[in-house]
Amino acid sequence: MSFGNIISIVSNINKQILDPEMVEGGLRSKQFATIIDLLGYGEIDSIYDVGGSGTNTFRKNIFFNNTPLMNANGDDNFQDVEVFFKNGSANQTALQEIVGSQNTVPVGVAFTNEQQVSRSTRATPFDKLRVTIQFPSLQEFKKNGNINGVEVKISIKITENDGTIHNPIVEDVISGKASSPYIKDYELKLDQSLSFPLTITVIRNTADSTSNKLQNATNFLSFTEIITDNRAYQGFAYVALRFNAQQFQSFPTRKYRVKGTKIKVPHGTTIDSNNGRVIYPTGYTFNGTFKTDKEWCSDPAWVLYDLLTTDKGFGGTDGFIDEDNLDVFSFYSASVYSSELITDPITQTTEPRFSCNVILQVKNDAYTVINDLCSVMNSMPFYGVGTLQLAQDRPTNITTNTSDPTYIFNNANVSESGFTYEGTSQRTKFTEVEVSYFDNDTQDINYELITTDSISSLSDAVAKYGTVRKTIKSFACTSRGQANRLGRWFLYTNLRECETVRFTTTLEAGVLIRPSSIIGIADSLRSGVRRGGRIAAATTTQIYVDDRFNTDLTIENGATITVVLGDGSIEKRTISAIDGIRITVSSAFSSVPHENSVWAIENTTVQFQTYRVINVSEQDKFKYQITAVIHDVNKYTQVEDPSVAADPRSITTLLEEKAAPINLSAIEQIVVLNNRAVSKIFVSWQPVEGVKEYLIEFQYENDNPQRQRVSRPDFELFESQLGTYKFQVKSYNSLGILSSTTATIDSFQAVGKTELPEDPTGLTSEPVSNNFIRLRFNPSTSVDVTHGGTISVRHTSDTSPSANFANSTEIIPQLSGNISETLVPALTGTYSIKFIDDGGRKSANAAKIIVTKPDPQPNQIITTKREDQTSPPFNGTRVRTVFSNEFSGLVLDGTQFFDNVTDVNALANFDFLGSGIVTQGFYTFVDDLDLGAVFNLSLIRHFKTAAIVVSDLWDSRVSLVNDMPDWDGTLAEDVGAKLQVATCQGVPTSSLVSTYSQSQDLITITKTSHGASVNDQVLVDFTNGAATDGFLKIASITNDNVFVAEAVRQLAEYRVVNASTGEIQFFTTGDHGGLVANDTVNLRVLSGNLTSGDYTVGSLLSLGIVKITTSSNNSITSGTLEFIKVKDNSGNNVTTSGNCNISSPFSPFNIFANGEYSARGFRFRAELFSNDPDENIEIDELGYEASIKRRTETVNTAIASQCGTNNSSKTVTFINSFFTGTSAINSSTTAFLPTIGITLDGAVSGDYFKITSVTGTQFVIETRDVNNNFKDLSFKYTAVGFGKGV
Repeated sequence: MSFGNIISIVSNINKQILDPEMVEGGLRSKQFATIIDLLGYGEIDSIYDVGGSGTNTFRKNIFFNNTPLMNANGDDNFQDVEVFFKNGSANQTALQEIVGSQNTVPVGVAFTNEQQVSRSTRATPFDKLRVTIQFPSLQEFKKNGNINGVEVKISIKITENDGTIHNPIVEDVISGKASSPYIKDYELKLDQSLSFPLTITVIRNTADSTSNKLQNATNFLSFTEIITDNRAYQGFAYVALRFNAQQFQSFPTRKYRVKGTKIKVPHGTTIDSNNGRVIYPTGYTFNGTFKTDKEWCSDPAWVLYDLLTTDKGFGGTDGFIDEDNLDVFSFYSASVYSSELITDPITQTTEPRFSCNVILQVKNDAYTVINDLCSVMNSMPFYGVGTLQLAQDRPTNITTNTSDPTYIFNNANVSESGFTYEGTSQRTKFTEVEVSYFDNDTQDINYELITTDSISSLSDAVAKYGTVRKTIKSFACTSRGQANRLGRWFLYTNLRECETVRFTTTLEAGVLIRPSSIIGIADSLRSGVRRGGRIAAATTTQIYVDDRFNTDLTIENGATITVVLGDGSIEKRTISAIDGIRITVSSAFSSVPHENSVWAIENTTVQFQTYRVINVSEQDKFKYQITAVIHDVNKYTQVEDPSVAADPRSITTLLEEKAAPINLSAIEQIVVLNNRAVSKIFVSWQPVEGVKEYLIEFQYENDNPQRQRVSRPDFELFESQLGTYKFQVKSYNSLGILSSTTATIDSFQAVGKTELPEDPTGLTSEPVSNNFIRLRFNPSTSVDVTHGGTISVRHTSDTSPSANFANSTEIIPQLSGNISETLVPALTGTYSIKFIDDGGRKSANAAKIIVTKPDPQPNQIITTKREDQTSPPFNGTRVRTVFSNEFSGLVLDGTQFFDNVTDVNALANFDFLGSGIVTQGFYTFVDDLDLGAVFNLSLIRHFKTAAIVVSDLWDSRVSLVNDMPDWDGTLAEDVGAKLQVATCQGVPTSSLVSTYSQSQDLITITKTSHGASVNDQVLVDFTNGAATDGFLKIASITNDNVFVAEAVRQLAEYRVVNASTGEIQFFTTGDHGGLVANDTVNLRVLSGNLTSGDYTVGSLLSLGIVKITTSSNNSITSGTLEFIKVKDNSGNNVTTSGNCNISSPFSPFNIFANGEYSARGFRFRAELFSNDPDENIEIDELGYEASIKRRTETVNTAIASQCGTNNSSKTVTFINSFFTGTSAINSSTTAFLPTIGITLDGAVSGDYFKITSVTGTQFVIETRDVNNNFKDLSFKYTAVGFGKGV
């Protein structure tokens, strides 16, 4: 596709032609070439004709190797060049000069005057015939030594197949001299009416030479049958060139300057034939229609429009853009601005502002092509209101080259986050730009260098940023002036329009704003004053503003007010008077502004800041985010006439000199920096309104002052030292000018990190074991101790008050400074600690504690339980487990019933009625363990198991011992057992009164503040109703007072009786588990692959066997299940309700491992499982040992007895209760009472104490004098007992 003035370099070689040429001294052959160059797709106008001297002056715009065919004087620079041009119209005809194919037939036979030579062509017709004659030598040797040229006459005759003779069709006289072979072609254009094949006869009309001194022989060298290309290539513009090839060593490069593709142009306009711009008549109104005939045009707006709407680009019959999808009027507005004639100050020429001259010959994506074409006219495409529109960087008033806002924003009509500004990095700023463009004069890429020195308003840029060059490529540009303006536009935009603002506004404004809109912003934070808000009330001549006290209302310096009217437009009026919140304007608005609409004031001192919108995005149904780039109204004048001085806008009062801060203060701290303690001085002051940066100067002692620029109203000076500091602070305004006044602290005394760490406090000890005690103390508050410091722990055997830190030795390596407890060897003597900071400075005083190592005492075993030693053994709750006398242990039950056995003598073993072991069973201990309160309990399990193969017992063997292959029997490995424990924090027995209601398999229990969690278990005793007592698992929590538990299910084995009919049987108790025929039972399958769910009970067989039916499935396997009745045989849900007693919630059962547990109640059970029906698991020993650790509680803080004051004993409550035994466990609640040791403070001879009562929670003490009277004494105590109540 060719647009505007096009340079084409597309070529194709078609044929070679030989013609004679007479040169000095003889004859020489001349070779011709024909080249076809494709200029573009679609009809173009013409090759550009500049006129002037000569004929066919269009040849001045055809270039061989960058040299025009014709010079400015009209003389040809190259000889023997023919030009054939087709403009790509839809009805153009084919060029006969183009060879499609050719067939050369060699002959190589001499012909003489006496002997003619004939040859026949092929029978298939062709368009041209070329006959090639060779003259081996043309010269005559004279007696005087001269060599002269000779003359030979020849003719060519054509005879048609029907006998018609054309004689002669060619007659020629060759005259000249040639010492080497000379070849000449004769090309004949043939009429297609000829009768093929043709006979070619070559005739020599000159007598033959009889002497070797005369050399003029003739040879029929060859003939060529030529078929021309008859295709017209309609819709493709191209040029065919025929030229003397001997003028070039290789094929020359070709370039053409053309008037490119014809496109649609608006009705009622004309095209400037010199530059292709659209000429719009004065007063022209565009109605959206175009001329019928297309014309050549270089206007970038209409070039883009043509590309978008025709099959040359993205439109046409098969395209995806319809003209209705384009906002044609935005293209028209861009065209008017682009086509305006301007005088470029650099070239001093008049030309359109923007012209598009390009050939699109490289495949590229649509987005890139569209944006490249938009870049020609400083535009960008965007999609809005259902159409593709152009947003052009141009003034809103192209007559005055100014841009007035179309809408205004202030802090009142944006979100609370306000306006967010973002500038570009200094690294992206340039002070000169080199623009490349195609120079039509040199026919090559040229460069235009533009510097900021050439633009008056940018003359200071080099001083700010240095000399930084940017190279850009101008797209579709062949004008030096246009390239220069592009460079100026780039520099001005890069340096002056480099700030972006982003804000969120409401629906009322968001729906009106479009990309490229110019908006005015009155930001009170940036301007330093509030001069905009919401309208409280209004008439056509008066505006009542929303906030008088925080608003700077002014009538000075040409003040104007701008308001947003009801239709979304804005109007500006001069302010004539201000009275409170009422503003009167000099002339009426066209309509009354709406209440709550927007107003803003500007004058010559504070004006709106203008921005061009680049993006509008909908955030939700009522909010829009707008992004805009700062807009300098001086840009357009500066680009087109850089000598004109810019008129900068005054947008802020922040440039005025600012006052120095007040309330300057300083404090010193030690802080953590990079995990290291450092000292710092924190200097702060009250912020100054409108100030963003401050200069702080500080001086240590007599060192040189140091300065630092900060952007906060505070400053941190790290690594402060012992000595005196001086601080001074000044304010910067926005121009970087310092305040003339200063805030000062003349003397601040710093100590750095020279202070000692604080003394340790709160040192206590507690026994951990017989070998270790734990020292606890309050953590250090010194940062230089906790980060990089240490703690020294020392010990001495001296227990007297004179024991000190200096006379002690470190008992363990120094501790990290951030801990507050440690284990040390349990030794009699005095322990002392000191903090040490990261500089090695120690606390002034140590914390000390005297410890006497007690005699080691064992833990107290409170109970030992062995289920295997009860009478009878394993007398707890058994589910699918039995006690086997044969093995003297607990084992899994068998799957058969005794009544099913037909031959007792055939049983391999009696206990299991032969083979077949259930897959899972449980045993729950006879008694739960209740400590009476929550204590830490140590548990050690007694758990001994053995695996057995029930079909491989000694009594089952009948062979001789010597013949037994395995003495020990078959190894059983697919069985196992687990000892489990569940705990509760409250009452473990069913003693908590509750209510319940059951529906199907779920029971809802109501108990105030039940404290249960999902998967906990509760022991439930249903005092009335039909629910089954048991240990229920909690399925869900309704609220703090209600939970839902799963009803008790029965465990059963099931077997597949007939897989093809789906008959299943499961084994229950003798009463069939309370089921009757047609009941609905819910099955939860534990093993096997029967599907869990509801089933209808079929027939009830003897021995508790229940029959059900499922779908036919040959892959169903037997297994284990749990069942519960959910509906009766009438289809009614199983329901019941009433009262119940529940325990506190137990945790789920967990694996019981030796260790320490914290709870009140404990329930124990064993789980047995087998994955092989021939294998069983035997539990021989099952139980646990429960013990509670000995504990010492020491109170070193003196307790006042007040016995004398109150004339009574003193009751002391232990910090944590002791375990003293329970009736259930130890048959006594006082089996393990703690012992009490008392130390009296201030006692004199004869004073004594007496412990009158001790329990697990307290003791009672009497302090008396020598006369046995109550006496006030202080005391400390040590209690030694068992357990630590939680």
